[in-house]
Amino acid sequence: MDISHRKVKKQIQFSDAQGKALANRQVRIQQTKHSFLFGCGAFDFIPLVMTGEQKFKEMTDSWLEIFNYGTLPFYWGQFETEEGKPNTDTLMKTAQYLKSKNVTLKGHPLCWHTACAEWLMKYDNRTIMQKQLERIDREVKGFKGVIDMWDVINEVVIMPIFDKYDNAMTRVCKEKGRVKLIKEVFDEAHACNPDAVLLLNDFNTSINYEILVDGCLNAGVPISAIGIQSHQHQGYWGREKLEEVLARFEHFGLPIHFTENTLISGDIMPAHIEDLNDWQVEEWPTTPEGEERQANQIEEMYRILFSHPLVQAVTTWDFHDGAWLKAPSGFVRSDNSLKPSYKMLKKLVKEEWWTDITITTDASGCAEVEAFKGEYKISSDGKETDAVLNDNQKLSVVL
Repeated sequence: MDISHRKVKKQIQFSDAQGKALANRQVRIQQTKHSFLFGCGAFDFIPLVMTGEQKFKEMTDSWLEIFNYGTLPFYWGQFETEEGKPNTDTLMKTAQYLKSKNVTLKGHPLCWHTACAEWLMKYDNRTIMQKQLERIDREVKGFKGVIDMWDVINEVVIMPIFDKYDNAMTRVCKEKGRVKLIKEVFDEAHACNPDAVLLLNDFNTSINYEILVDGCLNAGVPISAIGIQSHQHQGYWGREKLEEVLARFEHFGLPIHFTENTLISGDIMPAHIEDLNDWQVEEWPTTPEGEERQANQIEEMYRILFSHPLVQAVTTWDFHDGAWLKAPSGFVRSDNSLKPSYKMLKKLVKEEWWTDITITTDASGCAEVEAFKGEYKISSDGKETDAVLNDNQKLSVVL
């Protein structure tokens, strides 16, 4: 697979603080962060930051060895259980901790019919929408500079026909229609942070989602990236489906994020289950055969997605087993031991797709460098500096 688009090849001129060329000098080019977003749900950092418990420290340290991108939960019904009392402090402390570790963050989601605030139900639709926009203002402005990426609205294909229980946002979506609702929440988020990356996110990868994206773009909705969920509790999509989904969404020309990816290392959920949440089990163990299968499937999926020029991010939903639906869906087992999938992905991200090289400059202090796009520490003779290598333009580095 061609991954040349993930690399830069550039000429770098090295000099000292006085402008003298660093001729015939050994220089280390050491990657510190990938520009590609290797992501994972970062929910486990919340108890770490708030309690400092050692079990969460061990788990999150393993998380940080691979991932540079985390998703934090902003489900309205949990974030603000009582109107006017949002859990801002907990999420802000957690986000700031992750940012101090050079992790890019995304908030999930700003608007969703599921896990919506129950207290909204006492209001009429106009008031509900007003409060939804105020909630977007509060979060997007309040976290600006710490979280600058948001799943603005989640699972809108099903939103107006969702019938499991009554909720405020399904009521509003039925009245306004999908595209009008999406445009209002996106316009609000964009106005609050014009530089933010704003995603439309859905598990429905059918023609219905394509039509919705098309309608939104025609209506001028400022979508930064298309979010595709890929919870594969009922079996791996496989190369054919992955490539088919990519082919159908790439024609929009927008970046694609695989926002919620799940692959199981135990028995597969039965095919007759329509809503994954309906599969309730006492236990769901991981197995040695399942772990090998999971590692092989994740490797193939990541290689396919990494080779596609429009894919900018892949987020595994569960870092550890049992996090959602008790599924063995993590990279680490319930006891924090590492699964084959963890070791495989770390080898891909931090070895095969990583740059840590030592080069020698020529007589004029120049050297050509080929490296994966990302952030770097460049050092020589005890002096170092930081640099970003994301294009093929010539670069001057002072050491």
